[in-house]
Formats: sequence, C-alpha cells, structure tokens
Amino acid sequence: MRPLQSEIIKKLLVQPTIDPKVEFRRSVDLLKDYAKKYSFIKSFVLGISGGQDSTLCGYVAQTAVNELNEEKNTNEYQFIAVSLPYGVQADEDDRQAALQFIKPSVNVTVNIQAAVDASVQAVETASGQKLSNFLRGNTKARERMKVQFDLAGIYKGVVLGTDHAAEAVTGFFTKFGDGAADLVPLYRLNKRQGREILKYLQAPERLYLKVPTADLEDDKPLVPDEAALGVSYEEIDDYLEGKDIRIEAAEIIENWYTKTEHKRNEPIHVYDTWWR
Repeated sequence: MRPLQSEIIKKLLVQPTIDPKVEFRRSVDLLKDYAKKYSFIKSFVLGISGGQDSTLCGYVAQTAVNELNEEKNTNEYQFIAVSLPYGVQADEDDRQAALQFIKPSVNVTVNIQAAVDASVQAVETASGQKLSNFLRGNTKARERMKVQFDLAGIYKGVVLGTDHAAEAVTGFFTKFGDGAADLVPLYRLNKRQGREILKYLQAPERLYLKVPTADLEDDKPLVPDEAALGVSYEEIDDYLEGKDIRIEAAEIIENWYTKTEHKRNEPIHVYDTWWR
C-alpha cells in the first residue's frame, strides 16, 4: 500500500468491507441520537437529486424520522425532501423515482434560477468580468445549500450532507456549497459501499446504477463525475479499500487529495499548520 494511501484511509475512516445492514443502522442511529440529544431538532433537510447519494441519505433520514415518531407516539418529526432545480431539472424522472422510494414526510420545491441569475449579474456588474460556467456552477451549489439552511430554520431542523469518502478524497464538492451541512451520515462509506446498502434496502436499480454527475455547468449538462475527475469510482473505491490500483490512477487521486485539502478543513487561523 502506498504511504499516502494508508494515511488517507485512516483519516477518512474507510473500512475495506462492510455489512450493509450494520452500516445502515449506524447512519440511522446517528440522526436519531442527535435528535434525542437536542430536543429542539424536529426535522432533517436534504436536497434530493435522484442520484445514489441523496437517495440513500434521504432514506436514512426518513427511517430515522419514522422510528422517532413511533417510539414517541407522535408525528412531530419530519424529513424535508427538497427539489432544487435551476430552471428545469434534466433528470426529473430519477428524482421522482427517488421520492417514491423514500416517501418523505414533506416535499418542497425551490427553483434557484432567479436567485442564481441575480447573484451572477450583480457580481459581473460590480467586477466588470463574466463568471465562467465553472464559477456559476459553484454559485448554484451554494444557493442550493443556502435554501436548505433557510428551510431548516423554518422546520426547526438540521441540514444533511451526502459527503462520502469517494468525494472527500478528491474534494469533488463545492466549498461552502454541497460541502456545507450539519450532519453527514454517509461519511466513512465509499461509492461502492453506498451502492451495497441501497441494494440491501431493495432500492430501484436505476437509482444506484445511475452515472454520477454534479450537473452544475451550463455548457456541460450531466457530465459524468468520472470524466471530470479523470479516474473511475471503481478505482477510487479500490484505493480507499487499500487495494493496489494503476500507478497513474493512484497519482491522480493523491493529486486531487493534496490540492483540495483546504476543503476538508475549517477556515485557517494563526495556529493552523496543515497548510504550511
């Protein structure tokens, strides 16, 4: 095993193999324990895209809510599933399939297009420069997370994030966008392991076999994550499970890990040394 590979696995808490039933229960119990400790928490909020990660995280949240309500003989706990299209969502059919599987307490749709366009226009007017499609994509991600925190305030809840090890190692998320959340119940799992849990839960195959895509850039709709990363999730998962992979693939993963370290840390203060 490569030296940095061992360090990454330890830091991201990835297991080489999992028991899907056990790991699903660990994620559900995290949310339940948090809600029990902080009695003012009455909901979990999450954007549902129709992809693997939000489908699994949403099902975890709804399961936690159902169990909390049953245990307390109440209906005060809710899972708020949020649709956050920019205009029209290209893969709306997948989102609907995910909602049918999850059966959320509440489904809210907020179209972020007007807010994003207004923000982009304001910045471009002030700077005299045009934002690239990449930067506009980050604006979309941050607007989506802002909306989720607004809804969490309304519903007395907390925002869930779908961050998992395969995204964390590459930094494949928007800083203070989809990387911002209160609780991340999938943290420690890689992409393959999340798929194993959805299989265990008997989710529709289309939801966990769907090609992962961030779908943030206007000029690159539904571009696969793997095309943007330059390495497959299979190789990323193998790397995180301590297996030997192609040197070229390992170098790509480690390069992503090194240059995105700032995304996995709090804002830098004078005592921080990791970046020096």
